[in-house]
Amino acid sequence: MQQAKQNGSTGIDTAAIRAAAKNMDDGAVTAGYRGDRKLVIDLLNGALATELVCVLRYKRHHYTVAGRENGSIKAEFLVHALEEQGHADQIAERIVQLNGEPDFNPASLAERSHAEYDDAKDVKAMIKANLIAERVAIESYRQMLEKIGDSDPTTRQMLVGIMAKEEEHADDMRDLLA
Repeated sequence: MQQAKQNGSTGIDTAAIRAAAKNMDDGAVTAGYRGDRKLVIDLLNGALATELVCVLRYKRHHYTVAGRENGSIKAEFLVHALEEQGHADQIAERIVQLNGEPDFNPASLAERSHAEYDDAKDVKAMIKANLIAERVAIESYRQMLEKIGDSDPTTRQMLVGIMAKEEEHADDMRDLLA
């Protein structure tokens, strides 16, 4: 009785929450979820494609940049590739939490990606391509956040974190051009 009174004073209906939580088929998606799941999953699959293309671009640049003087740039490309892979993993996991299916289909990856793949041979062109792709990713995440608003705080928080890392990547690429 004392617990019910405490819950009543906080405005949290524990009994209703406990009853709704028994619907286990929806996994992490509770009755209180206010996002448009289809829209969020579609947005996230676009972001997933973008991150995967970025992994491939950075990996290609890492393996093909040549010259002793470019060792630090080569290393930076690999670090970014691994971080982009981490973003892709986060996004795929969130799609699954929302009861969606992450789209890893390589046949449509490039067309679903917001950023472009690049096969430049010159190190300066590689850096420019990566800077452009990072700027594309930043703007894509900003627009996604605008669409999601406050309806899905978990996805929002994830996207804000990824966008902050993309901003760091853009700064890194800009610094390499200097």
